[in-house]
Amino acid sequence: MTHDGQGVVSILRDKIVSGEFTAGERLAEIPTAELLGISRTPIRIAFRALEQEGLLTKLPRRGYMVRKVTHSEISGSIEVRGVLEGLAARQAAEKGLDELTIEGLKKCLLEGDKLFEKGYINQQDIEAYNVLNKRFHSLILQASGNPAIQSALQLNEHLPFASVSALAFNPSQLDREFRRFNYAHMQHHAVFEALMKRQSARSESIMREHANSTLSYAEQFDVNGSYKLVDSSL
Repeated sequence: MTHDGQGVVSILRDKIVSGEFTAGERLAEIPTAELLGISRTPIRIAFRALEQEGLLTKLPRRGYMVRKVTHSEISGSIEVRGVLEGLAARQAAEKGLDELTIEGLKKCLLEGDKLFEKGYINQQDIEAYNVLNKRFHSLILQASGNPAIQSALQLNEHLPFASVSALAFNPSQLDREFRRFNYAHMQHHAVFEALMKRQSARSESIMREHANSTLSYAEQFDVNGSYKLVDSSL
């Protein structure tokens, strides 16, 4: 099976979230590549990305270690993201969307509709969703006209699950993943409708909920620093 770079990151993130890779465990490129049946290059890239997110720690010589992360660290970073993205949606609704932004958001929604309309998803669909999801959020940030929000988000993104691209994906549980991501896509539709109607408070509320739903991961965080996935939206 082939994986693109972001797909590998999502799969490895899920293995950390689920506790398959436990806190304190050492991860090396070759055995991890063999586990996924892929080359070492995307593994190397994924390790670096997960280190930047705060899920892995680079070891002095070779390899990485799964980092122990606290419940409060995760919930705090996700709540900050929700506040910032909610503010961006509020300001975008107050200003009103220009035609270019409207068309860009509509394109994201149509692409998502095509992914989910068949009633199931595969790994390639999730990789495609990750791309359109980042684009959708970026368009709203740009529409806010407030560069300070983006700057604040970038400062927050080194923490676990604080980034909009921090999606966890388990290819062995595709039915569950379909429900999670389809629900997230429906939230995209809801916030777009609110933005078009210039409902600033509703736009902010939906975007905050969209981000904060990720807190379901943190609620399953155990004292040993591992996670257990639950059936919830991203």
